[in-house]
Amino acid sequence: MVNKPVRNLSLGERMKVEIIGALLHRPKVLFLDEPTIGLDVTMQRRIRTFVEEYNRRTGATVLLTSHYMADVEALCKRVIVIHNGKLLFDGDLAALVDRFSAFKTIGVTLANGFGNFNQYGEVLEQDASHVILRIPREKTPVVTARILAEQHVDDMTIEDPPIEDIIEKVFAQKSAEA
Repeated sequence: MVNKPVRNLSLGERMKVEIIGALLHRPKVLFLDEPTIGLDVTMQRRIRTFVEEYNRRTGATVLLTSHYMADVEALCKRVIVIHNGKLLFDGDLAALVDRFSAFKTIGVTLANGFGNFNQYGEVLEQDASHVILRIPREKTPVVTARILAEQHVDDMTIEDPPIEDIIEKVFAQKSAEA
């Protein structure tokens, strides 16, 4: 038994205690507001895993409010984006990425050093053996195949832009429409 008042706990300790308190009555709907704020990276991951497991085992609906996109990506299939009281998006996280992300980035590490990559897309960064390109989403499979056929590739990564960039684009587009 701990005899320390909750107000005297660290932020991370308070967050854990609040989650425990929220689960005492095995709720069917769990409201979490910034559940990993103040926690170290390891504890953030453990909290996310715990919430995901609680949802899976109990079937409870979890409503997560967060500005921390790692929580959103890890826990949410459906996202609702609200700005200044207006609903900007309501749907699947993957649909949000598809709808508001026109580009992917391709990172290429070359076995033989420098190559000319301007022919494939917009070069964002390049040094002696590594290049990062921005490619229109729909051209990514074709460009990737061309790079692999035409260059001596050691390693390649293909990524969507960070979710923060996509959310920012949602806000910018909706502001422009208003």
